[in-house]
Amino acid sequence: MANIPRTFDQIDQWKSLMFLYGSALKEINVKIEILNDEFIQIYKYNPIEHVKARLKSPESIVKKLKRYHYDVNVVNMTEKLNDIAGIRIICSFTSDIYQIADMISRQKDVTVLYVKDYIKNPKPNGYKSYHMVVTIPVYLSEGPVETKVEIQIRTVAMDFWASLEHKIYYKFEGDAPDYFQKELKACADVVDMLDAKMYSLNEAILAWNSRDQGTTEEKGLQDA
Repeated sequence: MANIPRTFDQIDQWKSLMFLYGSALKEINVKIEILNDEFIQIYKYNPIEHVKARLKSPESIVKKLKRYHYDVNVVNMTEKLNDIAGIRIICSFTSDIYQIADMISRQKDVTVLYVKDYIKNPKPNGYKSYHMVVTIPVYLSEGPVETKVEIQIRTVAMDFWASLEHKIYYKFEGDAPDYFQKELKACADVVDMLDAKMYSLNEAILAWNSRDQGTTEEKGLQDA
């Protein structure tokens, strides 16, 4: 744990905090899995392609605290950082994003602290995703501890774009040449078009299936 204060108390608190964040990720993961299974059971449709969970590394935590000019200690970790525990939910269509966010926010033991909708309000570079910071209770022997988790929800296409943007950001340490920034923005526009076309195609398939279902039922009545 480079640059972390090396007192026993600090390290002990650090380990306890990371245990809490890891436990919160497990709690959220289970909730998402159950919600997805319920959705499949009711609607015969899987809104979630896959889920990624991660804990921020000690190096990343220290680097972020220093970048914002905070002292490196456990108090600032918990109060100033919201993304130590992170869940990324990847879905097929933009419409799925808002359904999933609504399902999560309606969980009684999940408290939504704030939302950043980068889909309706993309970042200047073209970044799109739906961010929620929530707290969820981690039930320990001495009682529940509310623990923060950042949830990002995006489509497959948005995630592909964000992965490339992330690599470029770290390659150039946040100061990429204009060429790369322009190309990234152009790619973001292509992602928007792809998401819209894929959604439109899916709607056409659903309409076609519905028409076929109606035709089959009508034929069955005629044959009866």
